[in-house]
Amino acid sequence: MSLENLLKIGQLKPHAPDAAEIERLLIAACRNLRDAGVTSISPETRFDAAYKAIMQSALAALMMHGYRPETNRPGHHMTVIQSLPLTIGLESKRLIVLDTLRRQRNVADYTGDDVDATTAEHCITEAGRLIEDVAAWRASKRPDLVPQKR
Repeated sequence: MSLENLLKIGQLKPHAPDAAEIERLLIAACRNLRDAGVTSISPETRFDAAYKAIMQSALAALMMHGYRPETNRPGHHMTVIQSLPLTIGLESKRLIVLDTLRRQRNVADYTGDDVDATTAEHCITEAGRLIEDVAAWRASKRPDLVPQKR
């Protein structure tokens, strides 16, 4: 499946890449990752903050290619995460891990199942790796989307 095919089937919609918007998303992802590191809050809340950082990073990667998910259709979280091999060349092993975290988030959100500290820490680690990967991809492949320092 390509990004163009996801557009044709209505999972994506066109979105003009904007350096400032992408930068804000990556800054927000870093902020959520920092929040996830606060050990005085519950593992579930830490997991949620780390998962949000994953989604913001993956969304930034998708936007750098001129797309965003169609949020009026179910499965937009899955689409954003599963597009990572197409956007930044994420290897399939890591995609499986991120998709597993997505499914764990769904279970926790929709069944009330508890998130343990180990799972929260795993999500935090993966969020940090993804933020770094997206930032590195942007710097090397789309320097035009890196805001210029004044």
